[in-house]
Amino acid sequence: MADQKDKTDQAGEPYLVLARKYRPTDFSGLVGQDAMVQTFANAFKSGRIHHAFILTGVRGVGKTTTARILARAFNFENENSKRPTLDIQQPGVHCQAIIEGRHVDVIEMDAASNTGIDDIREIIDSVKYAPASAPFKVYIIDEVHMLSKQAFNGLLKTLEEPPPYVKFIFATTEIRSVPITVLSRCQRFDLRRVNSDVMMEHLTSLLEQENVEFESDALAMIIRAGEGSVRDCLSLTDQAIAHGDGKIASDTVKTMLGLADRAQSIDLFEALLSGEIAPALELARTLYDVGVDPMAIISDLASFTHLVSRMKIVPATVNDISISPDERERGEQFSEQLSMRVLTRTWQILQQGLSEISRAGDGVQAMEMVLIKLAYAADLPTPDELIKKLQNQSVSEQNTPAAASTSSNPGPKSQLSAVSAAHNGGSGQGLARDRQILADPETSDPETSIAPDATPNIKKTNSPKNFTQLIELASAERDLAIKHALETDVRPISFVKGHIEIALTKNADRSIVSTLATKLKQWTGENWLVSLSSKDQEGLQKSAPTVRETKASQKASLFEAANSDEMVLAVMQAFEDAQLVEVNELNPPSSDANKSQKTKNNKSQDEK
Repeated sequence: MADQKDKTDQAGEPYLVLARKYRPTDFSGLVGQDAMVQTFANAFKSGRIHHAFILTGVRGVGKTTTARILARAFNFENENSKRPTLDIQQPGVHCQAIIEGRHVDVIEMDAASNTGIDDIREIIDSVKYAPASAPFKVYIIDEVHMLSKQAFNGLLKTLEEPPPYVKFIFATTEIRSVPITVLSRCQRFDLRRVNSDVMMEHLTSLLEQENVEFESDALAMIIRAGEGSVRDCLSLTDQAIAHGDGKIASDTVKTMLGLADRAQSIDLFEALLSGEIAPALELARTLYDVGVDPMAIISDLASFTHLVSRMKIVPATVNDISISPDERERGEQFSEQLSMRVLTRTWQILQQGLSEISRAGDGVQAMEMVLIKLAYAADLPTPDELIKKLQNQSVSEQNTPAAASTSSNPGPKSQLSAVSAAHNGGSGQGLARDRQILADPETSDPETSIAPDATPNIKKTNSPKNFTQLIELASAERDLAIKHALETDVRPISFVKGHIEIALTKNADRSIVSTLATKLKQWTGENWLVSLSSKDQEGLQKSAPTVRETKASQKASLFEAANSDEMVLAVMQAFEDAQLVEVNELNPPSSDANKSQKTKNNKSQDEK
């Protein structure tokens, strides 16, 4: 093989790229499209061959190649057979001309450069004439979605009822842009992306024929960058051979593709979710200094986040050969330790970061701000955790080991625990087990996690003497859920020390009764009984309104009084477009405390 290559070079013939050199000429060499090949094989075997086909899929999966193979199959002729067949391993009379694209009865047209009705009219006119030498006249239209609306309409009649000697084969990457009237007249075949295993086998066989040395990790990088496209993978392989001076090595492919070291990207991921901002920024700067683009750094972090999330949901992902050993081992560890809430939040921050970097004037600064945001977001509670914290009991952070260890550290808290210890041989650098509680209380150890039914931390404060003071106490304790429920869902009936009788609105959560009693025990250090009133609920709406209803009623009364005020009426008449937006009392009623103080002051004046 090497001698043949040397002879070719000495002859001065131009180099033929791998994508063209190894282009399949029959279905036995087509990679990764077994379902489509089986369908065609059955159709040709039974003679049920349609007159129009449309092939769709991403770039480089074999649409045009399949069209040319079908053109050969339609027009295959040799001494033993003169009928359409897929048994075309041995070239027939017309095969070589069709493969080279010079057969008079196989017309290939690029719709991207021939979009108008005039181009289609030429096809319509030529359809009337029988093929010159082959059994069938085959029209291959590539990127058919680029045709204009008029061109599509002009083709409909011919496409629906063509002469028996005409076959149409369309190829497109944008199947949604093709009118439904065209799709309904064609048999549609979706060419799939080629999976990693098949692509690895194909590239390995090809490189062995080329006598090129390669590393499996380097091929895995090429396959990942190719995204399931055979042509892309072959083009990258060609480039890698040239870049590596005849060898395909991991280091050269990594440099060629501008990829960050996967191990360093994983270290950066670990540092960020551990809250170690300074080491993370230093590591990111190191990657940038060796030539990795800021967008690539964030993109690699997002890819690894997706990989960990997929491993968590689909454990079989670890068997993908395009995944490096380091990604497989450490990704599996992260998937066991990180909750899905943390992973989805990380993904969202990174995706937003990609958009910010693309718009920023300085990509490095934007990248570092994204990393800082991600690290500090490590200790932010997710919405469901925040609601649970507001509604249920929770152990005071001063009394838990996790809070004690983290309260002295003003930086962000960790999302990981045992992962670092496993990776660093048990050293646990930058990651502490006590921080695991903040990552996901549901997956932490029972002895250290925050339990909703744990005994609350009791602290003594002045007991409320009325319903207003109870709301003020809930506000002072920053319990927004209780405060909101007291104002909107609770109708106060009676209030004495140690016993509160209430009624609830129609849509209120009845758990507020037990929750309020527990909270009062925690806040005041005293036992309180909170009971539901047995009075008629319909009558309570007027006799015992909620705080919000009371405020709304007072506001309505103020508006009613203001609308009847002579001065307001005069202003409204003077200004036609004037509206009454808000009403404030000039002399609000004094509180009980103010009245008591005024009484004392009056007595003092009388004595004097």
